[in-house]
Amino acid sequence: MTSTERRATRGTSRAIIDIGSNTVRLVIYGGPARAPNVLHNEKVTARLGKGVAETGLLGERASNAVLAALARYRVLLQLKGVERVDVVATAAVRDATNGAAFLEKVAKLGFAPRLLSGEEEAVTSAHGVLGAFPGASGVVGDLGGGSLELVDIDGDTCRHGVSMPLGTLRLAKMRATGDRLFAQAVAKALKKAAWAAEPGTTLYLVGGSLRAFARFAMVQLEWPIDDPHGFVLDAAEGLRIARNLARRKPESLRPLAGISTARMNSLPDTAALLAVLIRRLKPGKLVFSAWGLREGLLYEDMPAGTRGQDPLVAGMSAFVQEQGISPQIGAMVAGWTVAAAPPNGIERRERLRLAATMLCLASATVEPNLRGDIAREWALRKRWIGAATAERAILAVAMLAHTGRLEVPPALAALIPAHALREAQAWGLATRLCRRFSTCAPQGLSGSRLLVDGGRLVLEVQPTLAPLVNDGVERDLRALAAHLGLKAQVA
Repeated sequence: MTSTERRATRGTSRAIIDIGSNTVRLVIYGGPARAPNVLHNEKVTARLGKGVAETGLLGERASNAVLAALARYRVLLQLKGVERVDVVATAAVRDATNGAAFLEKVAKLGFAPRLLSGEEEAVTSAHGVLGAFPGASGVVGDLGGGSLELVDIDGDTCRHGVSMPLGTLRLAKMRATGDRLFAQAVAKALKKAAWAAEPGTTLYLVGGSLRAFARFAMVQLEWPIDDPHGFVLDAAEGLRIARNLARRKPESLRPLAGISTARMNSLPDTAALLAVLIRRLKPGKLVFSAWGLREGLLYEDMPAGTRGQDPLVAGMSAFVQEQGISPQIGAMVAGWTVAAAPPNGIERRERLRLAATMLCLASATVEPNLRGDIAREWALRKRWIGAATAERAILAVAMLAHTGRLEVPPALAALIPAHALREAQAWGLATRLCRRFSTCAPQGLSGSRLLVDGGRLVLEVQPTLAPLVNDGVERDLRALAAHLGLKAQVA
């Protein structure tokens, strides 16, 4: 059984088909409800909204391309045995005069399409952001092919959701009038929607075009992480990059891994719109989210208890289980190593320590010569919902320390405050000690403990477990103690 198949068996799979203005996409989700895995993801770039922007109608060629894609999706879903399928249509179908007739054709394929209003689209995308960033507060901006949605969020509430005809398929024509008139047109749309934001707020950005902008910015800044989810950019820096990019010709842009040619070609237009939004809304920072409309649909269906779970811990627990590590053992090891993490009253730090502990244990199942490499692959490149950029870096530092490496690449160290870097290294060293001493067996954990007594780091061991203390254990204990500024002792 493949890892994908194992993930599918751990949770009921569900599919979402998003009929957008630019693409029609099928995503099948499985795994933990709070941090679902993508089991299948494919799209067709039909540019359904292009005809709407030009004539007010869904073009025949684009409509046929969407219907052909939907017919394929229908068979795929039957083959995979996915019964829960949600089909939603957004701006292009909503704005087209022949949108209702198109949805009738979709229904004949065996689907039950739901047409989202502009406000529903905005709020659903905002729910996706709230699912990815628990407690998020600010403004969500979701840029699609046919429209731009804006909505205020505060913790778990959304308000003032609006949809404006500022999608990427419309921007080239708008920009042809010149920068000044383009900015005025965007300002007019904001005014018509009665939209304003509190200066200094956080602007959460959703949509493939905005994630492409984030990837461009990450390359410009030589960012050590290449996943745009959770990428944070100071608004002033974002405005500088957006202004420069808006002046570029698409053909002058170098290809970016994972970004389609169509996205690259529309990147200057996306940057031009973003520059106007930054000037008008005056945010303090930009946060890019991979979760949006589709994940918002998932979030809206989550029971309150599931919503309350930490997405990082939920996702990490499912991941390490695939590597043969029990999340319960991970929690026990985190409890055993707590002496290496002096309490500071920050709950968020503790859930990150638990995640780092589980990831370190999982890495020990991999060949030793690969463990240094997977610190980058697992911590920095895998998409962890609920982990900010700095937290990903902390996970990587803990994994490196778990292999005995305390030298951190400068680009990575620059993302983390010095005290947090040392803490992360202590987590990795402590997990390494625990694993070498007890192999993380429950009896070994319950028959010993690690504690700080004055200026000493003490490993207390029951007499029956004393033979487990060898040179390697004592060496790891000394390394951890030295890192914490303590003396090592076995008792």
